[in-house]
Amino acid sequence: MKKHIKHLLLSSIATVAFFGNIQSSVADVATDTEKLLNWAQNSYKNFFPSIQPTQTLAPWLYRFYPETGIYAGVNIETNDVYVMGGQFGNNPQRVDSLASMITTVDNSGTYTGIPGCDTTKMPAGFTATQSGNVVTVTTNGQCIAMPTDDSGNVCDAPPQPTATGISTLGENTINQSEVKGVQVPSGPNANVLQQFVDATAKIKTCTINADQESANLIINADICLDITSAIQDLASSIPGITITPPVTYHMKSTATNQVVSDCFATDASFIDNAFTGESWVKENGTFVKVGG
Repeated sequence: MKKHIKHLLLSSIATVAFFGNIQSSVADVATDTEKLLNWAQNSYKNFFPSIQPTQTLAPWLYRFYPETGIYAGVNIETNDVYVMGGQFGNNPQRVDSLASMITTVDNSGTYTGIPGCDTTKMPAGFTATQSGNVVTVTTNGQCIAMPTDDSGNVCDAPPQPTATGISTLGENTINQSEVKGVQVPSGPNANVLQQFVDATAKIKTCTINADQESANLIINADICLDITSAIQDLASSIPGITITPPVTYHMKSTATNQVVSDCFATDASFIDNAFTGESWVKENGTFVKVGG
């Protein structure tokens, strides 16, 4: 039965032996669990057909898929992967160790998730890949319409099933940028539009209970956005400006995270708690809870 279940989950992907000793913290296990379950969810939709959150019930981190009645999860005491429900029966069935499964995922060539980023809100047209601790985000030379909702963040902190105790401050450095489709007369306002858009892109965000992967993450971006709709109101306030749609913003940037002791003592504009889901925004020098 165990071999049958493993075959169902891994299909024709060969299991790769895991070498070396791994001393994983709870944060590491949570990150690897998210990575594994995201991969399984994307790769085996007949078992895991919908996007489900990871839940916690000691000693389990798991997801439940009501369409198939299947549970998939990790026992954090033994670091083993299990499935249950549906065709797998009413008792937990061990699939493999978490370490071995993660090695298989890494060698599968089919995993496109970013452990330190929640990319579920990434707009269509963006792609993200990771090599080591470096994430590369690109729009592949195309200018993508700027999102009108909250789906514009390409690297949200992934939700954490446990409190990690890690806080990270993210800062974006603009290496190169260009706005096209706008003509501004020379004078004191000549660069105001460029400066405004760059300043927006450099806003700092601090994350409470960040996962360990994000603590050393570097994000290199080469993206182009169509900002025509967003820029019209601002442009109308600048004398002599002429807009020739589409107005595009091409940016190359590098975002880095640094571990901090207290997000509320930083110069961040926004604070998010990846464990509780709470958020704060800075208003007049004070952090105000969103919805609070």
